Amino acid sequence: MTGAPTAESFWEQHHRARRRGSAGHPNPVLEETARTLPPGEALDLGCGAGGDTIWLARHGWQVTAVDISNAAVERVRALSRRLGIDERVTGEQHDLARSFPDGQFDLISAQYLHTPFALDRTRVLRSAAYALRPGGHLLIVDHGSTAPWSWNRDADTHHPSPGKTAAGLALDPARWSVVRADMPHRRATGPGGRTATVTDNVLLIQRHDRTS
Repeated sequence: MTGAPTAESFWEQHHRARRRGSAGHPNPVLEETARTLPPGEALDLGCGAGGDTIWLARHGWQVTAVDISNAAVERVRALSRRLGIDERVTGEQHDLARSFPDGQFDLISAQYLHTPFALDRTRVLRSAAYALRPGGHLLIVDHGSTAPWSWNRDADTHHPSPGKTAAGLALDPARWSVVRADMPHRRATGPGGRTATVTDNVLLIQRHDRTS
């Protein structure tokens, strides 16, 4: 009898089932935000197919790509080698419920960091805020609505607003400030070219104090 899936096995199967080849497009809010910043060191939490990692590396960032799925991490590594940008990409497998990458970063991206398994998101995102260098930015983009092709079709799913996410982090306003907190709509394209209007919950935080 097969036991219930673990977070790692669930996401490993999810990413192994995805079409291989290209990383796909970067998330639009990540691209929009990163274009306004000087390239530095970035951390991509939950790199998935690698669209954000590859885009950042191609635009001069040194990127640490992290995912719970080894298949996702290996795919990003392979893509970066194929594109000749592997010197700018480091892949690390992490279950964020148990470990967080070492280092200090100028940009940390948490795009749709949702999972059907137990995860203390607040702890993870607070760890990310503390891993910023002075002047660094933490970009959190959550689903504000459910796309027709989403893996999570639960009608009772709660989508916290950017304000609630910020309040939950309880960061010292003397050390971190909210740069952006809004809920823009956009036209998204899913598998097979299917399109839908979706809402993103966007929170951008900047760190000001000196790291110890």
